[in-house]
Amino acid sequence: MLSYNELKIGTIFTKNEDPDPYEVLEYAFIRMQQRKPVTQLKLKNLISGKTQDFTAHQNDKFYEVEIEIQPVIFIYRNKNQFWFHEKGKPKTRFFLSDDILGDAGQFLKSNTEVKAFKFGEKIINIELPPKIDLKVAEAPPAIRGDTAQGGTKSVTLETGVKVNVPFFINEGDIVRINTGTGNYVERVEKN
Repeated sequence: MLSYNELKIGTIFTKNEDPDPYEVLEYAFIRMQQRKPVTQLKLKNLISGKTQDFTAHQNDKFYEVEIEIQPVIFIYRNKNQFWFHEKGKPKTRFFLSDDILGDAGQFLKSNTEVKAFKFGEKIINIELPPKIDLKVAEAPPAIRGDTAQGGTKSVTLETGVKVNVPFFINEGDIVRINTGTGNYVERVEKN
């Protein structure tokens, strides 16, 4: 069992009577005069993916949770389902829905290895690598004279996501994208 002041950033737990696992995203210990201290938390529900603010009190009960992490391979997307298989076991397939993956789904391409988080017997979420390389599918040409200020243009990547890149990026180039922010990092390979 965990105390309310042990819920540091990155801790995964269940609370009181709620069976869903939560991850602590933000932590602040608050002590007010003549009141009992509390912990202000921002939590992410690892089943639904939703975040919420939560105030933990001394009498609340929290239980530490074991989450198993295993490598899996993304296969394909079909409507709102993202299909994966366990690494080394292509017949062991499962899918996660669009609402569970959130923005992570827009950077997935076939044969990408990701980390899967398993709670009990159920895979509840995935984690992408920090950076991923994607091919530029559509890019408007740079307009002469626009490059002096080092501006950006919007391009479409092979997964369908749009990102802003420098003017010198062309269709067919391979670019590195930060999966946490969705921003362009660098050009990896020129067309």
